[in-house]
Amino acid sequence: MTAAQGDTGLLAPGWAGSAAASATSDHAYLRALLDAEAALTRAQAALGLAPAEAATAVTEAADAGAFDVRSLAERARAGGNPVIPLVAELTKAIGEEYGPYVHRGATSQDIMDTATMLVAVRTLELVLADLGRTERALARLAAEHRDTALPGRTLTQHAVPTTFGLKAAGWRALVLDARDRAKAVRDSLPAQLGGAAGTLAAFGAYGASDPAALPVAYARELGLRAPDLPWHTLRTPVADLAGCLAFTAGALGKLAVDVLTLSRTEIGEVAESSGGGSSAMPHKSNPVRSTLIASAARRAPQLAATLYGSMAAEDERPAGAWHAEWEPLRDLLRLAGGAARDAAELAEGLRVRPGVMREHLDLTQGLIISERLSAELAPVLGRARAKELLTRLASEGRPLAEAPELADTDLDPTHYTGSAGALTDRALERR
Repeated sequence: MTAAQGDTGLLAPGWAGSAAASATSDHAYLRALLDAEAALTRAQAALGLAPAEAATAVTEAADAGAFDVRSLAERARAGGNPVIPLVAELTKAIGEEYGPYVHRGATSQDIMDTATMLVAVRTLELVLADLGRTERALARLAAEHRDTALPGRTLTQHAVPTTFGLKAAGWRALVLDARDRAKAVRDSLPAQLGGAAGTLAAFGAYGASDPAALPVAYARELGLRAPDLPWHTLRTPVADLAGCLAFTAGALGKLAVDVLTLSRTEIGEVAESSGGGSSAMPHKSNPVRSTLIASAARRAPQLAATLYGSMAAEDERPAGAWHAEWEPLRDLLRLAGGAARDAAELAEGLRVRPGVMREHLDLTQGLIISERLSAELAPVLGRARAKELLTRLASEGRPLAEAPELADTDLDPTHYTGSAGALTDRALERR
């Protein structure tokens, strides 16, 4: 297989071509692995455990463009991870004088975990940028349509009127929840450094008087949080990533499935700005952005489940549990990144049709406000008789305006949106 035949996202239009795809590519992972190796040598040099010249040599040689990703992937099979062949090549590239300072005292999992945290932080930055675009677009929609009434739907049926502003404000609230979780996780992700069994013993053997100072210096070099302990089998950082990424996909999925419902031909209350075409039906304009987001929301929980399952990791370093994380975590980063990109485009271009919404409020000929009428008639007719009257009128299928019992009654459904406006205003105060 040639380089051109690699994973380009042919079967993954939800993330193909996204910034998250680039940030999680094999080349991006290789770059992160090399960044982790170079930072380790620099950290040791900063503590007097390696010559400054060694740190310079390793940093200069840690150029992802100088290594063959495909060759490393194929040779990773022999040792079960790509760090082993990478260290061999990096050591060879540096030469005999400073080669011994490459990877000194570390284990493969130190580098792989640290690189994964770097990839996650870099990808979360992109996700956060798109979540910001999405929430700003939704805030504009909520403010513009604060008082735009439409049917509220429960269990697929018309319930009572609500407003599109409140609906958009609810979507935005979920996006802000996702943003806050992603920020918290991004800022908490730690470097990994423990050596063969998480005791830092090798660093002491190489001359460190205080080996525990090295993870702090290492994290500082990388811009990651310093770990409290080596976390080879303490997988809180990965579990936190699983949760925040699955939540992000699900939060955006709520927006998507609502748009999918409201943009059905027979509803048509909203539409994507530029729908996708059909291979067989020229008249169709499919809600493709929403479809791809909904797809991500359906896949994400199962990927997160694999990562949660890997928390049961045996001994001081596990066989299989750690290895099982790599692909689903990258898939989750890609899905969340692609969904955030599509959500931003969806929200920024969403077309809202207030006229259609108003028409739909009248489909039940006034019955959409039967809750209000029941409350108003109960003191006059009694609760049971009021319910009986409204049930009979509903079964007859005639407009409530024709019922003599409701003469001079306000039957305008746009006047029964409760506190939707005030709730929208309150939601928009959140920053």
